[in-house]
Amino acid sequence: MSFAMQGQGGLEYYPCRYGKSRVLFRGPRRRLRGEYLAFLGGTETYGRFISTPYTALVERRVNRSCVNFGSINAGIDLYLQDPAVLEAVAAARLNVIQVMGAQNMSNRFYSVHPRRNDRFLRASPLLHALYPDADFTEFHFNRHLLRHLRDLSEERFEMVALELRAAWLSRMKYLLGVLRGQSVLLWFAQSPPGGPSSALEGDPLFVDSAMIEALRPRLTDIVIAPPSRAALDRGSQGMVFSDFDACAAAELMGPEAHEEVAAVLGAALAPLLRPDRPPG
Repeated sequence: MSFAMQGQGGLEYYPCRYGKSRVLFRGPRRRLRGEYLAFLGGTETYGRFISTPYTALVERRVNRSCVNFGSINAGIDLYLQDPAVLEAVAAARLNVIQVMGAQNMSNRFYSVHPRRNDRFLRASPLLHALYPDADFTEFHFNRHLLRHLRDLSEERFEMVALELRAAWLSRMKYLLGVLRGQSVLLWFAQSPPGGPSSALEGDPLFVDSAMIEALRPRLTDIVIAPPSRAALDRGSQGMVFSDFDACAAAELMGPEAHEEVAAVLGAALAPLLRPDRPPG
């Protein structure tokens, strides 16, 4: 039995802001002092429908303040376009960056909302030229747009997918260059990274193992932590959501998956946080 709430009930996330940022993160708000750890990422890092997300579980394991800068459906642009968040993250002792999909960021073909990165804003002249048969006024979400483009032409869609992969890799390299201190890349998804794919199911979209390995020289570590089959089979058990959000909750990983990734990540971070190991 899940912890689904009846009516309009749900989980209290205590949304908060840091500095002059306009982005609402999961609270309660933490003091950005001392050697805290910063966690960047999407819906899983935010911990939607999860009472105690993996960020809080890692905090218990490493005995360091872990600040959750995750945001629902976030892409890399959310961080690069927000100086206040970048400043807060760059001051952290260590950064953990969950791999985010390549679809939720602006690129040569289309622009996304600066804070709600899953929202499609406009098509570029380049995309209009590539898809003269598409009416872009009917789309509000990136994934919906991409499904339509693939249905119109798989051959032309491959050009879009290639651009998204290239933009993701370039943007990630830039982000890692901006951050100070140690950075750990976390793959927390329902299956391990594989080869190049243009599939539009699952997350993170378009990111493959070669792209992740290309970042290794800029990283302190890479942690690959897909949940076990047992954790996935539990579905939404233990999650907190309203009846209205039942379908959305069914697509996400539950508390057991968060416990598993916290154990793997905590073990990887512990030697990096030893007093005899200097930051950076």
